[in-house]
Amino acid sequence: MSEPIKPVVATADLNAMAVGGPGLPHEFVWRGETLGIAAVLRTWRETGPCKHGSSEVYVRKHWFEVITTSKKTAKIYFERQPRGRKQTKRWWLFSIEGRKGREF
Repeated sequence: MSEPIKPVVATADLNAMAVGGPGLPHEFVWRGETLGIAAVLRTWRETGPCKHGSSEVYVRKHWFEVITTSKKTAKIYFERQPRGRKQTKRWWLFSIEGRKGREF
């Protein structure tokens, strides 16, 4: 189960945004703490069919596996079409692991 994370907008990667991708912020707030991104290990996309019946395929999520500034490995994703009525939660923490194993 994923938890929403709040991006520190001023730290977003503007180069990625210039080519149509989400600008991965260098910092997020999760459970009241700042989660800094030290390095990106890999990225990938999750796709799905058009919801209106055409044969087109759309990107649903942009995934990032990262190393945090506290030396933990985390998987986070950006939803192209946010959930819920307010539609403000677009960044999600899927998992985070430290030296002692999975924490979330």
